[in-house]
Amino acid sequence: MPFGCVTLGDKKDYNQPSEVTDRYDLGQVIKTEEFCEIFRAKEKTTGKLYTCKKFLKRDGRKVRKAAKNEIIILKMVKHPNILQLVDVYVTRKEYFIFLELATGREVFDWILDQGYYSERDTSNVIRQVLEAVAYLHSLKIVHRNLKLENLVYYNRMKNSKIVISDFHLAKLENGLIKEPCGTPEYLAPEVVGRQRYGRPVDCWAIGVIMYILLSGNPPFYEEVEEDDYENHDKNLFRKILAGDYEFDPPYWDDISQAAKELVTRLMEVDQDQRITAEEAISHEWISGNAASDKNIKDGVCAQIEKNFARAKWKVLGPRCVLRLRCSTTAESLPPIGCPEQSGDLSFFLLPGPQACTSPPPGRVSRVWPS
Repeated sequence: MPFGCVTLGDKKDYNQPSEVTDRYDLGQVIKTEEFCEIFRAKEKTTGKLYTCKKFLKRDGRKVRKAAKNEIIILKMVKHPNILQLVDVYVTRKEYFIFLELATGREVFDWILDQGYYSERDTSNVIRQVLEAVAYLHSLKIVHRNLKLENLVYYNRMKNSKIVISDFHLAKLENGLIKEPCGTPEYLAPEVVGRQRYGRPVDCWAIGVIMYILLSGNPPFYEEVEEDDYENHDKNLFRKILAGDYEFDPPYWDDISQAAKELVTRLMEVDQDQRITAEEAISHEWISGNAASDKNIKDGVCAQIEKNFARAKWKVLGPRCVLRLRCSTTAESLPPIGCPEQSGDLSFFLLPGPQACTSPPPGRVSRVWPS
């Protein structure tokens, strides 16, 4: 049963495993995630390479739900800056999702390899992300896990486009969403504060991405002593709730005022006042000539190598997926205008695809979007 005929409802119209192997050669596993295994696949008739994600139904209801969710979302979207769904097969035991294969590098790696890197390069990256997100938002889809690791170059050509990947946490905004999920350093205040939220969380995450690309530093970062994860969590999220970040010298000395203004509007604490993706596309730093052409590579690369080589940053941040839930009443975090926002937050980390160290006991849990 090819892609166009898959049904995810009650009708039990399964593919045979041979239908997958007759059409594709599946290579070795190239990555194992909490919810699936990822293969490189070759279509036998054309020799074209694709990415294959295999979900095992026996791994539980939440895994099955995650697979169905990703299929439903990806079948809705078609945009040049989003990795496209190619094929879906549902057998009695597995879900096979075939996607375009992006052969380019992550944005970090691309920056480090450049001889010259300026605001205009960052503006080009952010513009493509904004265009993809504006498209998703027009369909009332919230990505919910935008971060640098989910932005890759489509190929290794000089003028390759950026594509967004990883839609297993994406959600249709049928009314405001309450379930908190995402990656810690990219979470919007309304998510941390247990408010209902929607599409503006993606714009906040784009602001965080833009901040990092222009300075090499995360806007919210808390040094953590060995095993002192509880205090790290509280301090980090207290800063996010308050919007407590700065354009610190010397890292921001050569950055244009227009860039700072757009970051500020994307990282507006009040989600109702936050700039939308569509509005941000029209900002002078994106669509005009306000982005500086000055070379900022040395400063940015030095900070990237310093910040993102830290094991603690990788455990708690970009390479981990976080679910937070409000478990017991406490006053460890201040309310920001909503009765639900006072409370102790317990955090459960899902190791990301390239997590380099293990979180402490009790912090790993198989937690999935509802």
